Amino acid sequence: MNPSFLNKLFPLEHQKLYASMLQKRGGLTRRRAECFVRLWAYLLLKQQEELAGKLPEPLSRLEPPEGSVACTHREAAELFYGDQERGSDRAAGMMIDRLAALGLLEKQYDGQTLCLQVQSLPELTLLQVEAPMELFMDDFNPRTDAIPVAHLYARSYAELVRDGSVIAKIARTLRTWAQEYPVGMRVIRRSDNLNVVGIAILFPVSSESEFNFFQPPSRSFYLTTDNPVDPFKIASVNDINCTSVYIRAWIIDPPFFKASTLYQLLEDTRTTLNRMQSDFPQLCDLYSVVLHPVHEELRRVLGFERIYQDTQRSYSWVYLAADRFANLDFKQALANLRIGESS
Repeated sequence: MNPSFLNKLFPLEHQKLYASMLQKRGGLTRRRAECFVRLWAYLLLKQQEELAGKLPEPLSRLEPPEGSVACTHREAAELFYGDQERGSDRAAGMMIDRLAALGLLEKQYDGQTLCLQVQSLPELTLLQVEAPMELFMDDFNPRTDAIPVAHLYARSYAELVRDGSVIAKIARTLRTWAQEYPVGMRVIRRSDNLNVVGIAILFPVSSESEFNFFQPPSRSFYLTTDNPVDPFKIASVNDINCTSVYIRAWIIDPPFFKASTLYQLLEDTRTTLNRMQSDFPQLCDLYSVVLHPVHEELRRVLGFERIYQDTQRSYSWVYLAADRFANLDFKQALANLRIGESS
């Protein structure tokens, strides 16, 4: 199978469709999504050619190949950079490593041959067959929602979540937060099965922890690390010194990531913030961390300002006055939203 045949056997319009669907996953820029789709299609076509002994028919849809397929860095470089002057075998290998770290590929290397296996991506198939259903906002239920939300968090921040122990820590922490201040924890549910497809966590921060917002963001990571102590202490209700809210999660599952769901979650976040201001009269500052392109685009259209950039990574603290957020025209902001333009 020659990589140069790919565009004939899997047209660019199909590639763009799959890439746009994949860009809603955590950590996937437009460029990474495009490279992954091309690699996925190539591995599937190569396997079909090997099984049939001839060049396969053009593809109209993608499905994971059966098992792993051999692929050299040279083949990958032609797929990723064939139409560009830049790009090398080493660069292709680094891209493959990044896609594997994001949970899209599994690599196997026996010292001579590199084999790649495409992981199952149910959001690209389930969304096509599921009947429409209503989504509604609800309180976080620590008894039923902790494990599903922990997995949703792990999928969204795949670069940071390395093993199951992290997921267990996230679930335990969510239940602790729900005991301490449940008002700030809201979920989006499906009406048919009540499963969670989105989460927003507004965390009132004690004044003694506010200095963390002006330190490198990676120093304050807690859920996805083995740090036994949360750098941020939660404020007690009616604490007159509490001025800050840390948006510790604001996630929508990729199959449901669209303007109507974003608007639903934004409006509910505004309502939740208003409720919190009754408990914390001086609350006036909103902080969050930008980790991937979806967050960056939301930051841009909502007006959050970068206040501290991590020198080692692309993470940054962002800020918006709570009063400004409360007065935003969310429909107008979402009209300017562009997802997936970062590469």
